[in-house]
Amino acid sequence: MTINLTEKAAERVKSFLAKRGKGEGLRIGVKSVGCSGKAYTVEYADAINPEDRVFESHGVKVIVAADNVAYLDGTEVDFTKEGLSEGFRFNNPNVKATCGCGESFST
Repeated sequence: MTINLTEKAAERVKSFLAKRGKGEGLRIGVKSVGCSGKAYTVEYADAINPEDRVFESHGVKVIVAADNVAYLDGTEVDFTKEGLSEGFRFNNPNVKATCGCGESFST
């Protein structure tokens, strides 16, 4: 099982954690919402819980709750900037369908 960051995403996480002055890494997960059922969650983690799975990518810890790993296995997370919009983008091989607005997905 793997979850990877692109080099660009890893640099963004490192930069943000340095500015914050604390943090263990990037926590990603999924939650139930939207018209297709699931949506990604992204936050900077200050702690690693005993039930978390930790992946290392380009020197950054990617932290995922054990019950979310199946939804995210094989995912590559990139960081993109388009005009005034910027954020993490997920290339997830487990996604079977997305909603029209692009905010949720199903597996």
